[in-house]
Amino acid sequence: MNTDSPGNALLHHASPRTLDAIKDSIRRRVEFLYPDAASGDITTQLITLALDYSKRIATCASGWSHRDALLITYADTICENGLAPLHVLDHFLSTHIGDAVTLVHLLPFFPFSSDDGFSVIDYREVRPELGSWSDILKLATKYRIVTDAVVNHVSKHSRYMQGHCAGDPDYEDFVITLDPGANTRQVLRTRNLPLLHPNVTRRGLEYFWTTFSPDQVDLNFKNPKVLVEMTSVLLFYIQNGASVLRLDAIPYLWKEIGTSCAHLPQTHEIIKLWRDIIDIAAPHVLLLTETNVPHDENLSYFGNAGNEAQIIYNFTLPPLLLWSLHSGDASPLTQSARTLGYISPRATYLNITATHDGIGMRPTEGILRESQRDELCELARRHGGDITGKTNPDGSLSVYELNITYFDAINNPNDTTVPLSVQIDRFILSQAVPMALMGIPAFYLPSLLGSRNAAGLVAQTGHPRSINRPSFDMSSLTAELAAPGNLRAVVFGRLRALLRIRSGLDAFHPDAAQEIIDQGPSLFLVRRESRKPAQTIIAAHNVTARSAAIALPAGRWHDAITGETASGQTALPAYAIRWYVRSS
Repeated sequence: MNTDSPGNALLHHASPRTLDAIKDSIRRRVEFLYPDAASGDITTQLITLALDYSKRIATCASGWSHRDALLITYADTICENGLAPLHVLDHFLSTHIGDAVTLVHLLPFFPFSSDDGFSVIDYREVRPELGSWSDILKLATKYRIVTDAVVNHVSKHSRYMQGHCAGDPDYEDFVITLDPGANTRQVLRTRNLPLLHPNVTRRGLEYFWTTFSPDQVDLNFKNPKVLVEMTSVLLFYIQNGASVLRLDAIPYLWKEIGTSCAHLPQTHEIIKLWRDIIDIAAPHVLLLTETNVPHDENLSYFGNAGNEAQIIYNFTLPPLLLWSLHSGDASPLTQSARTLGYISPRATYLNITATHDGIGMRPTEGILRESQRDELCELARRHGGDITGKTNPDGSLSVYELNITYFDAINNPNDTTVPLSVQIDRFILSQAVPMALMGIPAFYLPSLLGSRNAAGLVAQTGHPRSINRPSFDMSSLTAELAAPGNLRAVVFGRLRALLRIRSGLDAFHPDAAQEIIDQGPSLFLVRRESRKPAQTIIAAHNVTARSAAIALPAGRWHDAITGETASGQTALPAYAIRWYVRSS
């Protein structure tokens, strides 16, 4: 894959196409999706929506730069008595985060019935106990807001599901029903729950398609009314402050019996259609696809050189980075990173370690050996976490994710022989790698705060993912962050300092050229190079508990982190990070 890039100026992703060309693209995509329907009427509705919203949405600068970093958080991760959580979050961001990040991903803040927000009852409302749309818009004046678009499924308590069940013609076939005798053996499943769940309707008992849980009923995109409605929802989010739309669980959007019902051509066409519509209404807005799947399938969501999603998650990074620090062997990470090169000025990666979900294991398929994957599963359990997946007919488990905090995945909380300072060094290294790679680095707020396993929360909820979904009292958190030597204070302080150093280094622009250097399994080395201005950085990471030697190219280098100078053969201490910048 080409690793060269055109430079690192702030990019504007407004489509160079004319309005007529975009309209024609929308028409062709609608005809592909609904060949037997009144495609002209559907096309007209979609274009009218886009043009209408374009009059209400101010177009802003888009793209990305080396100053960008993303924070992932629930609106109520930090709370304070008597205050709306969105007000508290705004205060925390202002007083503690500042310009260390530029984008904030607010996990679902809508009324919901399960799954910590991902079973949405009403797409157009903010949960009253969190705040209001005015609070979202206020945050959007300070940060670019990432809003979840949970478009694959909806709560069974939503008006869409309730209207279908009641026989309301406006919502007829808004959700997917299926004969329980239908052959669904080929449908991709990541869990053991039944695919179909019964529900009483005005017409009698019907079986509803539920990819994720009985409470989450899949929307029926074969009904063009659903496409029009969800398009309207996306544009509503943009009007209310969203600069990035995160398309949740997007691989499963379109269903065809006899297929896996994942990554179907119609799903990709809908994403491209939404790109067309957003190019009319709000060309500054970016699409981010959530596709926790094997590597090649994930890359497919860029489309053709970035004509689909502008951003995809680097889902191979969390498990491969964990393997590197566990085994002291960065070779799988080195080889995998070499496949993630420059795509186009319209496409980049979101580099993560932790999110609100677990550490996905499907992206390691074909990269790690089965014995290595098994070893990571054993590690998660040994470190106080768990694993989730689908039990196969032979009794084996197809692992989907590791449920554990990233700090405790890397550091065994039961091992008291490893000094806390070493544990912190290991963790800081893991968070520095996303800062060095081509793309935009992203950080989950509890992880940024050095959070460890919330075992008590799992016992309370019964959900494995709760282990990494803690909440904090603002006063207590503020005191911890002010206490010298406190775990949270040290982790947060060091990571915030790294982010601010990074923001001044042009070669860390998401589009700057990248080369992965192999100097042995102990090291993960990334060379980044920008053209205007010219700058070269070698980001060096020692994934072992012993010193490792790095051979720097000719010239004088200085480390942007420590200020030290280096040249030639240089010793890298255990778990050290260096950002070597070529001196003039």
